[in-house]
Amino acid sequence: EPEPARTIARVSSYAAAERAKLCSLLEQVGPEHPTLCAGWDTYDLAAHLVLRERRPDAAPGILIKPWARRTKAVQRDLRDKHSFAELIGLVRNGPPRWSPMSLPGFDAAANTIEFFVHHEDVRRAAPGWAPRELDPALQDLLWNRLRRGGRLFFRHAEVGLQLHRPDTGATVEIRGGEPSVVLAGVPAELLMYAYGRRDHANVTVTGDPEAVKRLKSAPPGQ
Repeated sequence: EPEPARTIARVSSYAAAERAKLCSLLEQVGPEHPTLCAGWDTYDLAAHLVLRERRPDAAPGILIKPWARRTKAVQRDLRDKHSFAELIGLVRNGPPRWSPMSLPGFDAAANTIEFFVHHEDVRRAAPGWAPRELDPALQDLLWNRLRRGGRLFFRHAEVGLQLHRPDTGATVEIRGGEPSVVLAGVPAELLMYAYGRRDHANVTVTGDPEAVKRLKSAPPGQ
């Protein structure tokens, strides 16, 4: 069932807000700041974001392993050919009209989580970080994405799994079966955990000790 236009507009506004905040933070911290993306500094992250929106010939390698070598080469090339400030400008301006990512509705569908997670990748790589106070509607949006995509996010976790958000008391079963685990936290923290940022997510993991161990050692689904 299609989302109402009002909802799509609100989701798109969250994507635009996270994009703008990330660009401002990149400018503030500079090109050599660490991120939570293994092996990447902020210069690498900026090149990744530009590649994703402006190099559809190379973007599939972000998710498809046989194409990953080309993706890495193009990302290095973008970094070599553009200053950090130029890359930030390209990210801030968004995809060009010819890019598939400029299609109506794509920003809402693909960029809210992308820019939220990468914004946090920069924030949380610095010592003394603390969770942001987020709009409750954004938390609800992230929760809905977790409910819908949870089996994909946790597809390598071979245990029963429930997600619980203490702020509302809601619980959703992601995977059935025993032994099982309950992963609890506000949606933003659960999302960071789901995306593999486990050491930088404020969550609690409870359940069968062996199942907890298996969940923590499972590769992330993203």
